[in-house]
Amino acid sequence: MTFQSHAPDTPMPVVDLAIVEANLRRMQAYCDQHGLKLRPHIKTHKIPDLARRQLALGAVGITCQKIGEAEVMADAGIDDILISYPLIGASKVGRLGALAKRAHISIVADSPMGIETAAAAARDAGARIGVLVEFESGGARVGVQSPQEALALARLITQTPGLDFLGLMTYPLGERAAAFLVEAKRLFEVEGIAIPSISAGGTPTAFSAHNVPGVTELRVGTYIYNDRNTVDAGAAGLDDCALHIEATVVSRPTENRAIIDAGSKTLSSDLTAGGAARGYGLLRDYPEAVIVKLNEEHGIIDLSACKEKPALGERLRIIPNHVCVVVNLHDEILVHNGGSDAKMVRIAARGLTR
Repeated sequence: MTFQSHAPDTPMPVVDLAIVEANLRRMQAYCDQHGLKLRPHIKTHKIPDLARRQLALGAVGITCQKIGEAEVMADAGIDDILISYPLIGASKVGRLGALAKRAHISIVADSPMGIETAAAAARDAGARIGVLVEFESGGARVGVQSPQEALALARLITQTPGLDFLGLMTYPLGERAAAFLVEAKRLFEVEGIAIPSISAGGTPTAFSAHNVPGVTELRVGTYIYNDRNTVDAGAAGLDDCALHIEATVVSRPTENRAIIDAGSKTLSSDLTAGGAARGYGLLRDYPEAVIVKLNEEHGIIDLSACKEKPALGERLRIIPNHVCVVVNLHDEILVHNGGSDAKMVRIAARGLTR
């Protein structure tokens, strides 16, 4: 047996830049066609060069989930950043203020305390910070519950020195968004407060965002790579998945069982809507196989439904269920352009959860 010394070590996330480029162009074209501003979320890729490419194609700015991600992007020279996560308390004030000194920063809030945090940061920085009011449109996550609450927070923002009211936002774009926005527009108009932007997020619903009257901006992240969940949602096909995990079969203890060197520390423990029966990722070359269990470093594959089965030492390609979590588990990825010019790239903002 001969071994290919030039092959990348496994487990390894591998990204096809040709597919990335096609995915980026597709989303930008959709937004351009429907008059939507695109503000892509970098939480999926966490790499400044990819954020710059999104901007070069027409994005108006970027979205980050945490201050740490925004700091990395600001260090890379990106100067229009929305932090789409509630920032609460004194521990956030200093870092947010420091960011506001070197970039155009906006944040979201669904409470007076979030507005107070932004106001304190603006005072420290001697700069202005934009604020969007987040509303909940069916996702049962964060966000005010009524247009009346949104109006009260917008009024507070307009009355607070150092802050600018930038509009409304929601994630994911839920079934209650349209009705919420109709009532909100009526209330805001009576109050005399303009709503400059209505920002919606979520790759699975991205290509129907134009059907919700009033939406002006789209925040999406997963679309750059796509994953099994995105495919299940009908927002992409398997050939649109730009990232796969390359793993090696390290054991074949029985005819119907294979063990790979990718466990929960590589693939994450996220399942799809189909649950455990569909496993912890899709094997591109053996779609009937099911990754039935993950230990930290072991992936156990059930091969009983496969006519052909992988051999010991064989390399397998796995489409992750949820690519955003997978990327954050790795320090670097191998990127190539359609199979050529492969190189390692550091995931600069990985692990930055504060």
